[in-house]
Amino acid sequence: MKIEGTVTTGLGKGAYFLSQDFYVNNFEKNCGFRPYPGTLNVIVPEEYLPQINKVKDECKNIIKPDEGFGAVKYIRAKLDEDITGAIVFPAKTTHDENYLEFIAKDKLRDKLNLKDGDRVSIEF
Repeated sequence: MKIEGTVTTGLGKGAYFLSQDFYVNNFEKNCGFRPYPGTLNVIVPEEYLPQINKVKDECKNIIKPDEGFGAVKYIRAKLDEDITGAIVFPAKTTHDENYLEFIAKDKLRDKLNLKDGDRVSIEF
């Protein structure tokens, strides 16, 4: 599945969670990279929500949390056909349903010179 969306500023919570060793170590083990402590937030058109929710519901990749933290489902993905990473689906989130959170080893806003409003594609 390939979808396009718009880069937007997140809430800043991804940095905290992606600095927790149990998340970092699990992503490194299961995805092959240590994630940059933060997510790239992408708003996707609502027409994709049924397909995204199906993928999320059927996803078997899950990081079980340490006490006080929530589980995270993830699926490997590519950003703009070039950047290997993953889409994360935190069990505890305050984002609207049409937000996707993409993680990778690099700070993607800097690496790809992205700013709010830029269009990106995600394939998973």
